[in-house]
Parts: sequence; C-alpha cells; structure tokens
Amino acid sequence: MLAQIPNAITILRIFLVGPIGFLLWDDRHMDAFTLMVIAGISDAFDGFLARRFNWQSRLGATLDPLADKLLVACVFVVFTFQGHIPLWVAIIVLIRDFTIVAGAGVYKVLYEEVEISPTFLSKANTAMQIIVLCLILLGLLQVGVLSDLSTAVVDPYCFYILAVLGLGSGIDYVFTWGSKAYREDKKRKLYKHGPASMRRPR
Repeated sequence: MLAQIPNAITILRIFLVGPIGFLLWDDRHMDAFTLMVIAGISDAFDGFLARRFNWQSRLGATLDPLADKLLVACVFVVFTFQGHIPLWVAIIVLIRDFTIVAGAGVYKVLYEEVEISPTFLSKANTAMQIIVLCLILLGLLQVGVLSDLSTAVVDPYCFYILAVLGLGSGIDYVFTWGSKAYREDKKRKLYKHGPASMRRPR
C-alpha cells in the first residue's frame, strides 16, 4: 500500500493540469504560478520516495513523464491561443510530438513494444520548452526588470532555439527508429527466407 504513494502523488499532479490551464486562461498568473510550483515540488517528492524506498513501478514510470508532458502541453496550448507563443513555433512542436507518438504506435503494431529512451536532443528540447514557458510566465507576472528581461530574451531568441531543437530532435527520432525498424525488418526477412536450420525451433 505504501508503495503506491508516489503514484498517488503523480495522479494528483495530473489533476492539477486542468486548474493551472484555467487560471492561465483567466489571466490569474500568480495563482497558476503557485500551483505550478506545487506540481514541481510534488514531482521531485514522488521521485525521491520512489528511489529512497524502492517504490518504483511500471505504472509510475508511465504516469510520471505523462504528468509532466500534460502540464507542459496544457500551458503551451494556452499561451499559443493567447498569442504569447507564435503559431509557427506551436506547429513545429505539435508536428514533432505527433510524429513521435504516431511512429511509436506503428512500430509497436509492426514489431514490438516500444521503450523509447530520450536522446540528448530530446532532453534538450523538453528543457527548452520548460524554460520558454517559465520565462513567458515570469514576464506575465509583471515583476519589474525581471519580467522585461525575460520577455526580451524569449522573443525571438528562445523561440528560434526551441524551433531548431524541435526539428532536430524530431528528425533524430525518425532516423533512429527508422533505422531500428529497417534492421528489424531485415532480420525477419533473413529468418523467413534463410536456411531451415535458422528457423528450426531449438
């Protein structure tokens, strides 16, 4: 029972996504910021519990990145609709994510279960998304010079960097998993048309 505490915390974090999105949409930026801080602390806390007491599970390994992705996606969509993020940047991010999800689904159907290990470019892209969202929110909080500085840095410099990382990590995933699918297909053809000794059960 205690081993499910990290999963319960992660599920609660998922439930925070809706209220955060609503508060941002309603321009209640400080309230949204407070909930995002709570979500961040809970993320660190459930990870600590899972590692400290060995309460790790397959469900937790799935829910934890899902919670993070949902929060980032929610804030990203709200900021795009409000005009804080250019549409062309949002399109690049959405196409990248759709390509990865669709590719993973096709690979699973044709070959086997997918266990995607984030590449360096993917991690850099995710980190840049979070940085951009935090800087935009800091600008909206109107805390003087910090807000002015964050707004100046985000547009256009961070948007360009995010676009490049999005394109780069998307192409990297397509190349990596396309190559893996090619090798798997080649192996199956070799097994199917190879000598009978290769196909004989051992």
